[in-house]
Amino acid sequence: MAISDTQKVDYLFKKIGFGTTKTDTNANKLAANESIASPLLLRGDKVWQQAGDIPSVKPSSTAGVIEVYTGSATVECAEDITATGNRTWKTDLTDWIPPEFGSTYLVGVYIHTSGDAANAEDISNKVFITGSGNNDEWFFDYQSGVLHFIGDNLPNGVNFSGKSVYISGARYIGTFGVGAAAGEDANLGNLVVSDTTISSVNTNDSIVLDPNGSGQLQIVGTNAVTIPSGTSAQRPLGVTGDLRFNTDTGSLEVYNGTEWENASGEAESLTTVDSFTGNGSTTTFTLSNTTTTNGTIVTNNGVMQEPGTAYSISGTTLTMTEAPDSATTVLVRYISSSYDLGRTVGDSDSSILVDDSSSTIISSINNSTVIETTATQTEFTGNVMPAADATYNLGSTTIRWDNLYTTDLHLSNIGKEQGNDVDGTQGDWTIQEGAENLYLINNTTGKRYKIMLQEIL
Repeated sequence: MAISDTQKVDYLFKKIGFGTTKTDTNANKLAANESIASPLLLRGDKVWQQAGDIPSVKPSSTAGVIEVYTGSATVECAEDITATGNRTWKTDLTDWIPPEFGSTYLVGVYIHTSGDAANAEDISNKVFITGSGNNDEWFFDYQSGVLHFIGDNLPNGVNFSGKSVYISGARYIGTFGVGAAAGEDANLGNLVVSDTTISSVNTNDSIVLDPNGSGQLQIVGTNAVTIPSGTSAQRPLGVTGDLRFNTDTGSLEVYNGTEWENASGEAESLTTVDSFTGNGSTTTFTLSNTTTTNGTIVTNNGVMQEPGTAYSISGTTLTMTEAPDSATTVLVRYISSSYDLGRTVGDSDSSILVDDSSSTIISSINNSTVIETTATQTEFTGNVMPAADATYNLGSTTIRWDNLYTTDLHLSNIGKEQGNDVDGTQGDWTIQEGAENLYLINNTTGKRYKIMLQEIL
């Protein structure tokens, strides 16, 4: 005996209305008494992610997540030959937008000459959902895109010979899904999640993490955070607060709203950027980074050139006043595009003092100080003092000063823990010059001596 329609309806009532499994007839167990949960399957891969972008009124043409079928785009259906003749027609398109989004999404159904979609959408060809009063209603399944004449009869007075059913309406063509299988990408709005990578769908779109209220964005753990890195030439236009690692200068840099600067607020370390070989005629050279005349140090075979006089820089072009001789090496050291010569920059391990007026560089790296200058002499307007008494040397046993020019010479080892290497005593003496003699003054006892001199003829 076939299943009665009453039992089928009872199954659907319990399944859809109560979300439970039918375990007995309605006479023996009412729907409210069924207890085994059986919710409808909601497939994640068929969820319309961008359903919120569907307007309440169907647009007149394809736009955004909606594709509209009207005019010459009206869909000509294919008859389902497995059903009774002319009873069921297939659009072969799924995900039509139903009237629950707005009444204008109700599809239009037309019966018209086959192969003439452009003229199908006419009121004289239209058949209505309520039929013509001859039990000839139709039902359209918006998910499968199938039209079925659900009444007892086909449309009254319609001859289907040489004709097709046409559908006008709109379909959802936006993004589907709420997740993905392992190894597959998932789309969330304009974001793509692929394994452990989140990227934007649209080119050049930013990914914004915006905590609400006083909340802060936190990245926890004990490892590290990788930030964007690249050369000075690869810097973006910059938005205030942008942070990146500069591979040219080896330092963090931040965009202050006007320009990129070292994140510590200090200029980058002195770095050799480019090296060129002279040929005796070339005076212009192309640098790998944009900089300024006062933002670089140029040496020609180790001799520092005076900025603004011996060379000038515009953008990435270095112009030498005189062409470097053949086979000489020109080195370009980049200080900073935002710091000029004549500034003092540095940190706890290294510092650079650059004086553009005398072409002098005083660099201190790991407690070793180097002075480079092309000037014939370096002048001091104050005292030059060691940082501690009886601790530091002027020159060494291997690197010595050539000549020492001074007036009186003051000698004292009283500040040292031990005396001299002969008798171990300590003393404080001054050597002074006379017209014919050199004199020694013992600053401890006040005694005075004359050094015996012998003239050489």
